[in-house]
Amino acid sequence: MTLVGTGEIVAPAVDGGRGVGAFNVIQLEHAEAIVAGAEAAGVPVVLQLSQNAVRYHGGLAPIGAATLAVARAAAVPVAVHLDHATERPLVTEALALGFGSVMFDASALPYEENLRTTAEVARQCQEAGVWVEAELGEVGGKDGVHAPGARTDPAQAAEFVARTGVDALAVAVGTSHAMLTRTAALDLDLITALRAAVPVPLVLHGSSGVAEPVLAAAVAHGMTKVNIATHLNKAFTEAVRDRLAAEPALVDTRTYLGDGRAAVAREVTRLLGVLTAPRAADRAAVSP
Repeated sequence: MTLVGTGEIVAPAVDGGRGVGAFNVIQLEHAEAIVAGAEAAGVPVVLQLSQNAVRYHGGLAPIGAATLAVARAAAVPVAVHLDHATERPLVTEALALGFGSVMFDASALPYEENLRTTAEVARQCQEAGVWVEAELGEVGGKDGVHAPGARTDPAQAAEFVARTGVDALAVAVGTSHAMLTRTAALDLDLITALRAAVPVPLVLHGSSGVAEPVLAAAVAHGMTKVNIATHLNKAFTEAVRDRLAAEPALVDTRTYLGDGRAAVAREVTRLLGVLTAPRAADRAAVSP
């Protein structure tokens, strides 16, 4: 088991009605923790680096190379994904480094411009054998699919996929990025309608704000790739805070960062259990 393309993880999950966990990497400890959690669960996983994380590190190459190295050493299949890229040069760099997929986010652009730009990026990536995800929610608007009340129209989504040729589509069904509470209300009927209309896998962004029974129901209704970042950051930070509160004189960063890493690994294992074993009961429990 080693580094694989994202499509190699997502396609079997679609066929089996399972979800795929896609977890964001902020620093090396996150990558190590996510892979350790996936190994404990015995299932594949996607490591994601967002454009914001790249900006934090001052460039893609150092953190990208480290994340790829962790993926290559894994005992389960691991894909490395560039998340929410809005800059074309960053996409080109990710392809050169060996990333398995790219999420190009032009959702803030007017619809026709989103179509044109996304189609160009999709051709570039697919010529390199790299899987492409895009995003569609509302027409324009700086918050894109995560604006309050934004919803993806199934007919427009089908047209968007046909005209751009993307391999997966992130859709607006009720989530929002960076939620600290798990209170997002998903439109499960819309997920069902999108799954019926769109011929590629669906992606749920902002999943940290969704309660676990609802995540399982979303997968049962047709969602496949599930992105989680803030929830893991909370677990990491809480573990670090607890250790420093217990030992205020502690200065060895390996000690408290190790606690954070272990906390994230445990959460990844648990969440992968939720995503990869959807049950009809989960769907019924939260259906309108």
